[in-house]
Amino acid sequence: MDVPELLESASLLVPEDTATENDVTVRDIWDYLVHDDWEIALTLLEEFGDTASLPLEFWEKLAAAAEQLRLERSAAWCHWRCSEIRNGVIRADLTLRTATEVRRTTPISGAGVLRPMWDVGHLSPTGGRAVSIASLWVEDMPILEPGGRAKVRLVPLTPSHWTHVRPGQQLTMHEDRTVAGTAVVLEVRRPSTAVPRGMT
Repeated sequence: MDVPELLESASLLVPEDTATENDVTVRDIWDYLVHDDWEIALTLLEEFGDTASLPLEFWEKLAAAAEQLRLERSAAWCHWRCSEIRNGVIRADLTLRTATEVRRTTPISGAGVLRPMWDVGHLSPTGGRAVSIASLWVEDMPILEPGGRAKVRLVPLTPSHWTHVRPGQQLTMHEDRTVAGTAVVLEVRRPSTAVPRGMT
């Protein structure tokens, strides 16, 4: 499929009565598509993800369109949303420790590149701390500096390790044995039952 076909097909998956925070509807998207404003249409379609629970196919089509348009961050975001549907997502308020407290002295990428370890309360068979891996996306920021604070989205590598996590719970982030940051859980969304959980 080419870009217009992908965007048209994705727009058909949005319920007709859905509107974004800025009152954009699917009809508005069609106006942009008619005028070949594909990048604007893609950006607006992405916004529907904040107002409606959209299927995996929607995000796959947007990812393919973003790749054809060479919009790297947009493509990464759409692939990220596919991962959220497959594996679930934990939104949290993360505070990183300062560069003087930890080994890391450089900012972390906000675009889902980092896959740190998280202490979510499990113990190893020997009684020590057991950590679980989750990818990290920083909301509304391209990078997060040491000592910084931001809302983040975590996609668990193994969703079954995270089933007990609840809003209000505190998690610690690790890149090595030391604590790299502390996160307070804001929201938990489980994997979609319509998608096989083994997929990543």
